[in-house]
Amino acid sequence: MDINEILIRAKQAGASDTHLTVGRPPVFRLHGDIKPQDAWDILTPEATEKLCRQMMDERFLALAEKNGEVDFSYEIDGVGRYRVNVFKQKGTYSAAIRTINSQILSLEQLHLPSVLNDLCKKPRGLVLVTGPTGSGKTTTLAAMIDLINREQKRHILTLEDPIEFIHCHRNSIVNQREIGSDSMSFAGALRAGLRQDPDVILVGEMRDIETISIAVTAAETGHLVFATLHTSSAAQTVERIVDVFPPHQQTQIRVQLAATIQGIVSQTLVKRADKEGRIAAVEVLIGTPAVRNLIREGKTHQINSMIQAGGQYGMQTLEASFKKLVLAGTVSAETAVVHGIHLNGLFKENSSQNFGENF
Repeated sequence: MDINEILIRAKQAGASDTHLTVGRPPVFRLHGDIKPQDAWDILTPEATEKLCRQMMDERFLALAEKNGEVDFSYEIDGVGRYRVNVFKQKGTYSAAIRTINSQILSLEQLHLPSVLNDLCKKPRGLVLVTGPTGSGKTTTLAAMIDLINREQKRHILTLEDPIEFIHCHRNSIVNQREIGSDSMSFAGALRAGLRQDPDVILVGEMRDIETISIAVTAAETGHLVFATLHTSSAAQTVERIVDVFPPHQQTQIRVQLAATIQGIVSQTLVKRADKEGRIAAVEVLIGTPAVRNLIREGKTHQINSMIQAGGQYGMQTLEASFKKLVLAGTVSAETAVVHGIHLNGLFKENSSQNFGENF
């Protein structure tokens, strides 16, 4: 059994992820669903370890043995790149492998709100793209960085773990640093990055208090900083950042965050109803003076109301995004309901369609 053969087949099938685990054949995630691939035999501990070893050099193998897990990127010439996490479970190896599209799609191709284009034109500040694992955050950020790269003359520095999309120099220059290879930590790379004359900094993930603190400081000192968090809404994102800090520093970070925030984009991927594939439902918060004031005063519970009233600034709630997708026939009403969206009266208000009392 050859890992390249499995991964090539995964890309051809349109799988977003490939899972290798003992007791199952290789498993693909297709349009959000897990599907075992019966073309291959059920994996034994020996077969799984062999497949994992085919992707790792001695350095990554040593890290996997020492720490129980390791992240890295893997490339098949002429095919594409993959983001890999090899980990141990019950004494055996397993792997989760994300397929990375070689082509960077535009914001328009991703059907993302046009206000994201405006966020890319900001001279400085903090832009956060949030959502659960597998919600397309990296794809959205790649599109935003590519837009800046094509339209502006700036120095872009990305800090990633691992590097996924490869950006070529266009009107901008792009330096991409991989954590664990080019630098040992996000915080260390970010601190050093402030001395590397960047205009735009991408932080793959704000994982700890030190990284968050330096990222906010970088936004304060004239850089445009993009970063991700594993949160599901704009309000939760603000609270997560503040809660990382000890109580005596929380007032200070609220003031800093209020001064630097340009926008928060919270997204989730959902199945399409009109064709195969998934599409992002997106909540957008823009850093208007009123929003900044709520953050500064700790009134994050009012943020959702501010988003609802901020349509003229390009803001939208996740619920409003879902409703647009449902009305357009892109996402089914059932899918929206499963995600906790209330559609009561939606179709009576917008069309003569009758989808039943449940919706």
